[in-house]
Amino acid sequence: MSTVTPTLEPSIVAVRSARRRVARRTAYAITGLTVVWIAVFLVRITQGDYLISLPDAVRIIRGAEIPGASYILMESKLPRAVLGTGVGVALGLAGAIFQTTLRNELASPDIVGVTLGASSAAVFGIVVLGQSGSVISALAVAGALGVALTVRALADGHNGYRLVLLGIGISAVMSAVIQYLFTRVDEFNATKVLQWLGGSLSNVEWRAIALFFALAVPVLVAIAGLSKLLRVAELGDDLRGGLGAGPGSVDALMALAVILAGLATAVAGPVAFVAFLAGPISRALTGGRTRLVAAALVGAIIVVLGDYIGAYVLGDINLPVGIITGAIGAPALIWLIATGRTTRGSR
Repeated sequence: MSTVTPTLEPSIVAVRSARRRVARRTAYAITGLTVVWIAVFLVRITQGDYLISLPDAVRIIRGAEIPGASYILMESKLPRAVLGTGVGVALGLAGAIFQTTLRNELASPDIVGVTLGASSAAVFGIVVLGQSGSVISALAVAGALGVALTVRALADGHNGYRLVLLGIGISAVMSAVIQYLFTRVDEFNATKVLQWLGGSLSNVEWRAIALFFALAVPVLVAIAGLSKLLRVAELGDDLRGGLGAGPGSVDALMALAVILAGLATAVAGPVAFVAFLAGPISRALTGGRTRLVAAALVGAIIVVLGDYIGAYVLGDINLPVGIITGAIGAPALIWLIATGRTTRGSR
């Protein structure tokens, strides 16, 4: 034993030192992302075409009535910032879970058809069934789950590459369904359908926002309880099974991610590429490991900032947030495919 111990001690010290460095980097990244999100959130509720000072915003939120400012803050700026945060967190988490468990950077809900499945079900509810509100939310989640189960069954297991290809094909089918339904919509519902096609935070009532958070928070709690599975999932199918994380537990985590993506799509429409971007950006900041908190914060920043850019930065043009995030995400998708960095093994 005396001859082995000196040999092992430097390796043990090196491993512990590396872990401490990763932990510090992760803590710095999460702290920095939190500060950025707070800054973006405050800019969203105080800046724009109608300026509201931060002290006045705090007074209004606490119940004070300031003519003009109270209505604009409480009915436009604040609900969009709150909803943007919730949608960004949901999509960021869903994307990180998909990409980690399937070990493929392209395996995000918007790429594999989950969000388009939610959108097509919601548009069907609006155009054909004439529904709105909570019924549309339920249909969107059901559509997301239906597409996910279909892709999962056809992929014959957790083959990330095959699943992505099947998801792209089903995305094309869902897109065709949406376009067909749009040709049948009347003028009254045309605006609602366009919201699903573009992804928007506008004209969403506090009641819908409260319903979204009431449904999303239990899912977030369940994901937190299963989050340790992600560390095992990064090791691949063989090692994952050897460490006791069977397909059922991973499927449960994936199902929760699908529900999150469906809820986000139900309330805001298909906000493109947020789920796709949040995971890689957060991993780059935390040293290559998946950290769900970091992915959630990145998603929130992208959506809230994208909504601000769409509303104010482009002059008189008011663009939905989904158009802005799509303009950012599409080049990133092309770059990933062109450079071959679509799987963890390519790193």
